[in-house]
Amino acid sequence: MARLPYLEADQVAPEYRDMLKRNTNLHKLLVNSPDMARAFNGIGGYIRFKSKLDPRLRELAILQVGWMEKSEYEFTHHVKIGKEFGVTDEDIAGLMAETEGKSSKLEPLAKAILKGAREMVRELAMSDATFAEIKQHLSDEHMVDLVLTIAFYCGVVRVLATMKIDNEPTYKEVLQQYPIPGVN
Repeated sequence: MARLPYLEADQVAPEYRDMLKRNTNLHKLLVNSPDMARAFNGIGGYIRFKSKLDPRLRELAILQVGWMEKSEYEFTHHVKIGKEFGVTDEDIAGLMAETEGKSSKLEPLAKAILKGAREMVRELAMSDATFAEIKQHLSDEHMVDLVLTIAFYCGVVRVLATMKIDNEPTYKEVLQQYPIPGVN
């Protein structure tokens, strides 16, 4: 159960109701601090709609963070979002295999991005070797977008866990296809 209330539109000042158009528990809780929620939505919106980073690769990086951190909420939401941006079931199976140190059919750049996300989760930063490998394929702008995306979602999973934000029932069905080890 969440540590703070989920607010509905009628409980929020009119100038902040636009932040509830996604109608997720995350947004309903964050709007307890409407200006912070607006700032949060700003970077999340940039990542999702304005970043020039390939959206499939972006979503794979986000999924890797959710998988590594055993964040049911993050992982299930981004499986659905990722599929809107070209992530396939084979990509997700590849992510799971790569996480376990097994080979997959993912292309080298996707494998390197997943490795970089794992390193940022586990070690705080990408190794020089992984950064250099990814940099062979991405511009400086793309590299900044990738690193900030991974870092942002490392933060998001910590917000979700600390605030004990409940996953919506419509997303729980994703766990039937992709059960996260150690998550009920």
